[in-house]
Amino acid sequence: MYPASSVSGFYFNHPDSKYFAVGKPGKDQLEDYAQRTGEPFDEHKNSSATTSTYDPS
Repeated sequence: MYPASSVSGFYFNHPDSKYFAVGKPGKDQLEDYAQRTGEPFDEHKNSSATTSTYDPS
């Protein structure tokens, strides 16, 4: 494709299709992620403050 940054794809539509949204992660998910990455929980709670439902205050 030209130019190299072009995007193509097939788009399908159906009248009975349903769409959903994924909610923001909570404290339990942040704790799990911190444990799996081996980083301190405090580092994750501060870096994801705008994208999670956990209120660190």
